[in-house]
Amino acid sequence: YGLSAVAYQFLAGQLAHAREIAGVFAPTVNSYKRLTPGFEAPAYVSWARINRSALIRVPKVSRGLEVKATRIEIRCPDPSASPYLTFAVLLKAGLEGIKKGLKAPKPVEENLFEFDDSKLEKLYITKLPASLGEAITEIEKGKIVRETFGEYTWRRYLEAKREEWDSFRTWVTDWELTRYLPHI
Repeated sequence: YGLSAVAYQFLAGQLAHAREIAGVFAPTVNSYKRLTPGFEAPAYVSWARINRSALIRVPKVSRGLEVKATRIEIRCPDPSASPYLTFAVLLKAGLEGIKKGLKAPKPVEENLFEFDDSKLEKLYITKLPASLGEAITEIEKGKIVRETFGEYTWRRYLEAKREEWDSFRTWVTDWELTRYLPHI
């Protein structure tokens, strides 16, 4: 794949902390509608070269350009995410992988959308959080976002995200009215 040992550790760090940092690169309720298995955006914590269902991709580069063009791409940040916060947590997660000497799992070039839960478990592939509420819980349990943001900003970010999540989950939508109360 043209990656150095350090690049593999960086990639491993991003994978290891993907569930925690998802609440930063997918910061809204609607962000999780696109991170649904089977849709375009990747929902599985894995990496590959040609697999479009992987979270991180290492694109193939032309022969002779490996040194200049080899890179890793994270494929799921939402357009609503702050690029500054996203880059900060991605960098922190990657550097944590280098610091701890993490090993990247094997790449999975098969379409993960076709795997059942037992095959995903066998390959140690987890899914990104399925909702903003789940992502908030992951941020609270982890340390990457807290260390990157600092205590004050981390607390304020969680407060804002909890408020957003609570507002969403208590809001009665037109879909619910149509679905459950069609005659009103």
